[in-house]
Amino acid sequence: MHVGIVGFGNWLPPGRMTAADLAAATWIPEDVIALKFGVKSKPVAGPDESTAFMGLAAARKALDAAGITGEAVDLVIWCGAQHKDYPCWLAGLYVSNQIGAKRAWSFDMEAMCGSMMAALDVAKAMMLTHPELNTVLLVSGYRNNDLIDLSVPATRFMLDIGSGGSALVLQKNAGKNAILASAFRGDGSLSEMCIVPKLGTKAWPPAPGDLDLAHFIVPDEEAFKAKLGEVTMPNFYAVIRESLRLSGLPEDGLDYLAILHFKKSAHDAVLAELGLRPEQSTYLDAYGHLGQNDQVLSLELGLKAGKIQDGSRIVFVGAGLGFVWAATTIQWGPFSE
Repeated sequence: MHVGIVGFGNWLPPGRMTAADLAAATWIPEDVIALKFGVKSKPVAGPDESTAFMGLAAARKALDAAGITGEAVDLVIWCGAQHKDYPCWLAGLYVSNQIGAKRAWSFDMEAMCGSMMAALDVAKAMMLTHPELNTVLLVSGYRNNDLIDLSVPATRFMLDIGSGGSALVLQKNAGKNAILASAFRGDGSLSEMCIVPKLGTKAWPPAPGDLDLAHFIVPDEEAFKAKLGEVTMPNFYAVIRESLRLSGLPEDGLDYLAILHFKKSAHDAVLAELGLRPEQSTYLDAYGHLGQNDQVLSLELGLKAGKIQDGSRIVFVGAGLGFVWAATTIQWGPFSE
């Protein structure tokens, strides 16, 4: 028994910020933003393009690609951002209702920008242990750019964050695009090193002026950079290698890496560490970082460019603020046990 991907969808808002726009907002030279930060442009949602709106738009594309309607869905897992249309609100149930998934139940989960891989692993485990779960929809919307103040120097490493939605349709015994094994690492010592300091329960009820601080801050920039520099790349390498190993694949069996967007030097370092050529991945410099959507976007772009073929072994990999590192291996194309 296996679980495979039978449809995927990405939805991007038409609004964009260019490297020139980001340079004007940050006083960082445009060429540094485009080449070092690796952001030539990024999609940015407008007022009417809420987090759930974008996830729903992607879900509809994924269902169309799978050739099914919402009535066939047994479970909807929202794996998008916590920054949703309303606080304390289940976006997955909203999506379920909008697509007509009358038989489905739903829950929301998040591992920040590791959420898509965590959701793939959770969904697979549930489908293999619950006989009634045959079709599961994973949905993500993301517009955490709302929580970035580009005038704050300590969080300018997040200037690549944009907006978008993505979705995957999974089916039991799909016969193709099999989800193999996942691997995860976490380091909670980073959990309060980059936070939104207001509007949570530690600063409730809101006080006058709290809206001016409703954005990410880094309380101790030197300590944060030192800790992140110490752990982030080793953990990226570890989860990729462990996901491949648990999937029964050698490290040199990786054909395509669907990796989140981060600065170009880090992207190149991961490829070099794994012995991959540039054409075995897609650098998302025309999109920036769209949170837990990056891997599905990279999948779509990789297929369109012919970088992914039937038989390709793919690894989805990302890292979520807090910090969690996550990777999932997928065998693309026809699959038999």
